[in-house]
Amino acid sequence: QVQLVESGGGLVQAGGSLRLSCAASGRTFSGYVMGWFRQGPGKESDFVAAIPWTDGATVYANSVEGRFTVSRDNAKNTVYLQMNSLKPEDTAVYYCAARLGWDNYRTPLSYHYWGQGTQVTVSS
Repeated sequence: QVQLVESGGGLVQAGGSLRLSCAASGRTFSGYVMGWFRQGPGKESDFVAAIPWTDGATVYANSVEGRFTVSRDNAKNTVYLQMNSLKPEDTAVYYCAARLGWDNYRTPLSYHYWGQGTQVTVSS
């Protein structure tokens, strides 16, 4: 059974940092793309960043480019989202997800597996 478990969320002041983790288990993720999405109050789920499970380029939403960094540790089967210079508008539940290949990687519905989410709240 595939499991994606996020952790690392919390309350932080504007300008602060958080690092989210996504521990993956239950299958081999070679060929998969790991995505981060977020859903703010009353909003749709938005793409944040994506990274291939093996070698390849990372991709970011314009709103987080230069502030967020996605990375992975294959030995630990874990993907990270380092979030710096946080803003109140970054407040959301953050989800990690996995899909095979890059087709439609910005579209939540294209992902096969999802974590339960972790709350990030940025105070002004």
